[in-house]
Amino acid sequence: MDHLSELENKSIYILRESYNQFDNLAALWSVGKDSTTLVWLCMKAFFGEIPFPVVYIDTGYHFQEMYDFRDMAVQKWGLELILARNDRALEDGMGPESKLACCTALKTQALKDCIAEHGFDALLLGIRRDEHGIRAKERVFSPRDQQFQWDYENQPPELWDQYSARADEETHVRVHPLLHWREVDIWRYIQRENLEVSELYFARDGKRYRSLGCASCCAPVPSEAATVGDILAELETTSTSERAGRAQDKEDAYTMQKLRALGYM
Repeated sequence: MDHLSELENKSIYILRESYNQFDNLAALWSVGKDSTTLVWLCMKAFFGEIPFPVVYIDTGYHFQEMYDFRDMAVQKWGLELILARNDRALEDGMGPESKLACCTALKTQALKDCIAEHGFDALLLGIRRDEHGIRAKERVFSPRDQQFQWDYENQPPELWDQYSARADEETHVRVHPLLHWREVDIWRYIQRENLEVSELYFARDGKRYRSLGCASCCAPVPSEAATVGDILAELETTSTSERAGRAQDKEDAYTMQKLRALGYM
């Protein structure tokens, strides 16, 4: 079995195990390449029809291209979409100039409210260990406690692919089926599956985005990569980190660790 098929099979196993273990499951979908790959894997795991909703956290500050891709994919793939949005914070003027407070209000609190409204006991996320040093500390099944916090110093062991799907005091569990993938694996899989992704990933006027989020918090990187093949060739030589253009990742590691402990994705 080739490497991509091994990655795919492990992720599909995690997805099916999650659906079996949890009564009320949902997948977080940012329309980025990783979470779009996650949605695609969900469709493959459940034979073309995902038996749970996908949640899009709308900060109100995303690129128009992201909204356009979201709406296209929902219709094409027949997704059950739930929008999570903190309208109260937006009405009070919360915006990117507030920096980390904005992420807490428009992402973390929006997700908290969505979980409370729909009663989700587990969420699927498309994060990978190689994205950021803090994410490298995650487990495949990662419980959040009664305060919605992540105890990064006291996580269940996961040895030899033996997973603990529940903890004693969680309000929900976050499941990471792509934790073992790398950025290059994602792009090779997108190429193999002929999977559509946002046009923002491809170069225009000598720049492209490697990671997507709020328009005010993302910066493009110099690039001439106009196809998936070009992106794969670029990744073989670049020394720029994947999330170098994301404002949150310019904060120190301790700040990012605290943010994730409080529920940041």
